[in-house]
Amino acid sequence: MVAPPDLRGRQHPDRLFTLLGKLIAILEWLASGSYIRRPQARPVDRDLQLVVDEVRVEAADARSFRLVAANGAELPRWQPGSHLEVLLPSGRRRHYSLCGDPADRRCYRIAVRRLADGGGGSQELHDSVGPGSILTIRGPRNAFPYAPPFVPAAGYLFLAGGIGITPVLPMVKQAAADGAPWQLIYTGRSQASMPFLEELSALDPDRIQIRPYDQHGFPAGAQLLEQAPPGATVYCCGPAPMIASVRQAFPASAAAALQFERFTAPPVVDGEPFEIALQRSGRVLTVPAEVSALEVVRQAVPGVPYSCQQGFCGTCRTRVLSGEVDHRDRVLTDQERADTMTICVSRSRGGRIVVDL
Repeated sequence: MVAPPDLRGRQHPDRLFTLLGKLIAILEWLASGSYIRRPQARPVDRDLQLVVDEVRVEAADARSFRLVAANGAELPRWQPGSHLEVLLPSGRRRHYSLCGDPADRRCYRIAVRRLADGGGGSQELHDSVGPGSILTIRGPRNAFPYAPPFVPAAGYLFLAGGIGITPVLPMVKQAAADGAPWQLIYTGRSQASMPFLEELSALDPDRIQIRPYDQHGFPAGAQLLEQAPPGATVYCCGPAPMIASVRQAFPASAAAALQFERFTAPPVVDGEPFEIALQRSGRVLTVPAEVSALEVVRQAVPGVPYSCQQGFCGTCRTRVLSGEVDHRDRVLTDQERADTMTICVSRSRGGRIVVDL
């Protein structure tokens, strides 16, 4: 800042302007925050090393795993509907619903059905993980939240199919503890294949229907939703055909809201065939309209990492070198989507996509 000349045209320092200039400089310095000594950013380690404390057979091909901290410390809180991301000894990452007691901060419980034709995660847990094993987990996270008491409903209808009882079980127990109106319909291949029947027997039997397929057949969605009172919220978890049937029948039901979670890859909706080129191997693969890119890529690259197959965990994120992506995930930011895709659900908007695989 330059002071104006005096009456004789001479330049000279003006004390007021000098002080004002210094004040402005101080204010700019304070606004910049330069005086604050900021610690160097360090990466946050969100992994927990937990010990398998107990393994129990809950049904045919279904086992529960009780996980605790080695030092007995309390574990992070969770709400019904939450899940853990489990890093298996082989490096596979899988997501499993928490099915224990949210009030018990000393342990987590997950339950896993062994699938002979799955991706290998359930087989590894059943065959290679036992009491004393150490597992790395992340979470808890919740993609299937049970909202009460924050968003109370007129009533609750819980629909569980097979191992789909795992996220539903804590919800049912919470509804019972809250004194909320609720009903549970639990289906499965047979009673021998349905986990946690003994735990459910401790609840009000008038509110629970056990419907194994070998006795009642596979229920239609409309038949299940007949039990929903007007204005109820429906929580559904089970095999893909069950969820699809419930979703189709829901608009004609008396229920007001539907929440669902699937354990398998969702069906491809409005898919178009496209090509995906693997830069490192030089291979060009054709992805059919009804198949995910992950399924096709896994045949060429068996070790490609994946987990949820639903676009919310980000395990299968892959760098895109060229091509326009139809992003269908729920995990990437807009900035990440500029050069990354989740190959479990995302597709091409037309033409070929080249990826760093």
